[in-house]
Amino acid sequence: MSAAHPDLVKSPSDSTSGERRPQVQPAKVTAKLPWQFRNRQSPGEAGGNSTDVVQTRRSAFGRPEVDPKGAVHGRPGAKSAAGDFFPLSRLLEHPAIWRGTSVARTEVLSTGYNALDERLPGGGWPRSGLIEILVSRFGVGELTLLLPALASLTHLPIARWCAWISPPFEPFAPSLAAHGIALEHVLIVRVPATSKQRTRGSSTPALWAFEQSLGSGACDMVLAWVKEPRAKEIRRLQLAAERGRTLGVLFRPQQAALETSHAVARIAVEPAAHGVRVTLLKSRGGVRGSLELDLQALQAQVAQIQTMQAAGG
Repeated sequence: MSAAHPDLVKSPSDSTSGERRPQVQPAKVTAKLPWQFRNRQSPGEAGGNSTDVVQTRRSAFGRPEVDPKGAVHGRPGAKSAAGDFFPLSRLLEHPAIWRGTSVARTEVLSTGYNALDERLPGGGWPRSGLIEILVSRFGVGELTLLLPALASLTHLPIARWCAWISPPFEPFAPSLAAHGIALEHVLIVRVPATSKQRTRGSSTPALWAFEQSLGSGACDMVLAWVKEPRAKEIRRLQLAAERGRTLGVLFRPQQAALETSHAVARIAVEPAAHGVRVTLLKSRGGVRGSLELDLQALQAQVAQIQTMQAAGG
């Protein structure tokens, strides 16, 4: 039998002497919830003034705590040298925050067309994220919009793959090389055709390959032609593109403009007299509307390059 603590028992001498020993009260433990990060100092502390002490913490959901006066608490990697808060303007620079026609600071890639860069938020294609290109039929010139960006990505010092998931036509390698694309960084992915009806929660092989390529971190750009993706599947594609820091391009029929989408941008492409008509349907801070891009000058330049290559080789 273990001995009891002397302060917690009553000895016979206490009852005869009339003295009462002080009773020990159990310690009271108060647990603060994760979002209760504000404490109030007593007037004796902090020079006699009652002030609020702000502690840098994150909420139970992993989000930064926002002070009503415009302070941001607990933002990862944004703690100042003094350990205090940043102004609200710093939080608004996060690429996931979009306020009307304004746009957060994001990394972009030029499209190669100045008129189109002026319409897109940030001045080009987003460096990561999912965009949709809606066409009346495949082969109207939608791929030409991406050729300058493909050429830039394949010539980076540390270039990753530019994957094509189940293209409807066979890519012509000499034409891609004439547009300045480094073929050693181009990956063509063929998926087996399936005639089975999709069940609830299942995905097609092309959709599965698209999502895996986006989230792998091994690709700079992934192009995909997927039939009738569901809204939740597009959401997964967007998250996979952000996770892998990859630009995903999903080609869909023009009728898909009536459906909702989690893509960061949606563009409709139609054939025009001298090129294509591009309509910006959705973007985070871009200028909506239509413009025509003259592709004849680009085709003439490519034809000149092919002639020079044929003469030299």
